[in-house]
Amino acid sequence: MIEDAIGRLPELRHIDLSRVAITFSQARKRVNHGLFATLTPMRFENGAKTGQHNGRRWRVQQLLGPERQEMLYILSFYLPRFMDIEFQEKLVTIFHELWHISPEFNGDLRRHPGRCYAHTHSQQEYDAQMAILANKWLRHRPPKCLYEFLQCSFQKLHHRYGRVYGLHVTHPKLIPLD
Repeated sequence: MIEDAIGRLPELRHIDLSRVAITFSQARKRVNHGLFATLTPMRFENGAKTGQHNGRRWRVQQLLGPERQEMLYILSFYLPRFMDIEFQEKLVTIFHELWHISPEFNGDLRRHPGRCYAHTHSQQEYDAQMAILANKWLRHRPPKCLYEFLQCSFQKLHHRYGRVYGLHVTHPKLIPLD
């Protein structure tokens, strides 16, 4: 589904999905609020391999993909919570996280002006823009088989397929250089 969206939407063509680890994390509570997904950048501002934090220099623990390529982002979905929200909210969540990927695809986040650089001044407006982007993708009429699983709850997926499993990646650690 994500690969199709990247191929159809010029706004996402900068993303090289072979360098994005797509994983899951188990949500601690089965509630319909909280985190549904996160995007973890594997580099610092402007794609730097090292950065300053609290007066110390750090680097991020490297994550390598199946072909030994350096992964620049980790996209994690919190299950079962993500699968238990409405279809449209799932799409907005996916596009929300993809939009965080820097247009330079350098391992950093897309940075907006101001102090709220991740979501602009309003996360609600940010998500409204992501709903527009998700609907634009749907207007391209992608094959339904690519996204129909998103119309199911976690329980329905589990019932239909017997198991729901995926790749779990431990989040990288910051390694001090000093």
